[in-house]
Amino acid sequence: MKATTTSARAPTFLDEVIARTPGEPHLERCIQCGTCGGSCPSGADMEHTPRGLFALINAGLREEVLRSNTPWYCVSCYYCTVRCPQQIHITDVMYTLKRMAIDEGYYTESTARDAPEFSKTFIDFVESNGRSFELGLATAYHLRYRPLNAVTMAPMALGMLRKGRMDLTPTKIKGIKQLQAILNKAKELGGAK
Repeated sequence: MKATTTSARAPTFLDEVIARTPGEPHLERCIQCGTCGGSCPSGADMEHTPRGLFALINAGLREEVLRSNTPWYCVSCYYCTVRCPQQIHITDVMYTLKRMAIDEGYYTESTARDAPEFSKTFIDFVESNGRSFELGLATAYHLRYRPLNAVTMAPMALGMLRKGRMDLTPTKIKGIKQLQAILNKAKELGGAK
């Protein structure tokens, strides 16, 4: 059940984030274990790990949270959510923080100045294939924004390739046409606002 505030106190930033996140995000359960940050493929580019961001939320540091690049580097893989021992819906919270940053104008002040391009590249792969293509996403991002980092990532990429954890080419899901129809309808409905 979502945390509710009583008339005895004003809602906190934590209360607001929980209330604005669909479903039951369980954010108040965070025990600061660090599993989320250790699981995140984008963690190295984030200003704060998810657990660090949650501590800032709990401390009421609204502006610092909404200016952070952390939600913008979330690739929505849900690995953090699956591994969280407290069953916190971390990825859903990241979407909430993105919406709040946009609604309150902090997005333009975010330190993730290149996040829109990262997001656009990610979305392009999902729209055309039905899933992300990690090698393409990382390559496009690093060659454009951090070309020297691309070289330092080569050993990790080779290890992932050897263990079959990364494909050299994108793979389309079955039913890609249906997914594209759904996404087009969502864009049409979103544009009608």
